[in-house]
Amino acid sequence: MGSARTRAWIAGRGVVVDVPTVTFPGPGAVYPIQRGTIIDTAGCARMLQRLLGHRLPRLVRPLIVVTAPVLDGVAYRARARAAVDVLRPRHVLTVPSARGIALAAGADLSRPLLVLDIGAHLTEAVLLCDGAVTDARRTALGTSDLEGTTTASDIVEAVAAKLTAMLRQDRTSLTVDALRRGVLLAGGGALRPEITYRLTARLHAPLKVAPAPHTAAVRGAAKLLRAAHTHPFTAGRPA
Repeated sequence: MGSARTRAWIAGRGVVVDVPTVTFPGPGAVYPIQRGTIIDTAGCARMLQRLLGHRLPRLVRPLIVVTAPVLDGVAYRARARAAVDVLRPRHVLTVPSARGIALAAGADLSRPLLVLDIGAHLTEAVLLCDGAVTDARRTALGTSDLEGTTTASDIVEAVAAKLTAMLRQDRTSLTVDALRRGVLLAGGGALRPEITYRLTARLHAPLKVAPAPHTAAVRGAAKLLRAAHTHPFTAGRPA
């Protein structure tokens, strides 16, 4: 569930939902997630019921994996879990979006990895070490802001400032090692040449775009879902 779009993947069927994150409780549209923050949990629940309620088996309680922003993730995860309760899940697993992106890209998680997720309303820079989040920064800018006075250069400079702060505060070589390895780029911003070209020039580091970057997080969650189905904790429990 993103600020701009909500995507869902179902085992055996692939991506079945890729729609704007919007509800219609009255005569007008309401956007229940803003800048990566769920502001209307009940609205998200209604949206999920409308989008997925008829797609899930009636007699089986599903295992659900939800991707979440790294920063503000605790509040997001709590509200997301409350929203997906409408689907009567057996278990709910949450995963940082950056880790989902890395999994979708088949990245080697045994080495430090910088993931840059440029969404419609939010951009996160995340350092992963052994698959775990070591550092993360965010800026409330995204591709939707390009429709106003914000420029691609503004987004790039905001990213550069966040990465510079990460470098300055890192007393190890992890961030430097990750930059030398190359930044993994995902989100809708990875499809905007005016952003990727400027990022490459500004960061002076290799830039690797994840395959189908706008759906990378949900496809990474799908990999985790497939793995979770075979784990004794979930596979051995009744549906």
